[in-house]
Amino acid sequence: MPGKKKELLVATVNVNGVRAAVRRGMPDWLDARDPDVLLLQEVRAPDAELRKALPGYPHVAHTEAAAKGRAGVAIAARSEFTAVRIGFAHDPHFETSGRWVEADVDTAIGPVTFVSAYVHSGEVGSPQQDDKYRFLDAMDVRLAELGETARETGREALVAGDLNVGHTERDIKNWKGNRGKAGFLEDERAHFDHWFDQLGWVDTQRRVAGDVDGPFAWWSWRGQAFDNDTGWRIDYQLVTPGLAGRLRTVETDRAASYAERFSDHAPVVAVYGA
Repeated sequence: MPGKKKELLVATVNVNGVRAAVRRGMPDWLDARDPDVLLLQEVRAPDAELRKALPGYPHVAHTEAAAKGRAGVAIAARSEFTAVRIGFAHDPHFETSGRWVEADVDTAIGPVTFVSAYVHSGEVGSPQQDDKYRFLDAMDVRLAELGETARETGREALVAGDLNVGHTERDIKNWKGNRGKAGFLEDERAHFDHWFDQLGWVDTQRRVAGDVDGPFAWWSWRGQAFDNDTGWRIDYQLVTPGLAGRLRTVETDRAASYAERFSDHAPVVAVYGA
């Protein structure tokens, strides 16, 4: 009898408040997809409330923001974590921001470091934009370290979440109208160029979708943005080259209708094989 096929299903989604997402129907999506590892952003709830929302996941790594009701990122898995890290060791400024959590997991396809990340939305000329650039600078350092670890030890890495930057014109429906605005600034996008071109990280969705618009994963709640697919692709699964070689599929779970959305973001779901 052939052995069980070794696969790893990873989902990431900005839930825009996990309690609200549960009320809007997130459990139905979660039951249908049944990810091995789930990465959440904008949890915006205490740890006890998050665990209540994820009854099928015995292992949860969660960092809340110091400002209550803001940010918060989490990693949920069925396999035990071998290590958990919060924030950036080289820049403790973000230790209580609720925007970066790492967990090492020995998965069915090998050891992987998972990161759930929530980059600041930013605003040109504001302290929030300064924080965004500082966070992206910190990501430069950490992604280089994770890439080096993958090459030296074989522990691959996956960084996923709401990174709040459209990398190219293909990633924002109305890119012309957003030139000069946070989320599509040249200095922000240059970080992504660095990760892909110099550090070797792979944008899984772009690799699979090719040179097309989107697939978008965020649409404003307001107006007809969702119905007209006037969206942004700011939710990513970025992986080290070794894990990219194991990528089987990646999909954006766009809701069937506006009324069926449990967040203003759609989940990004990928399958990796041994």
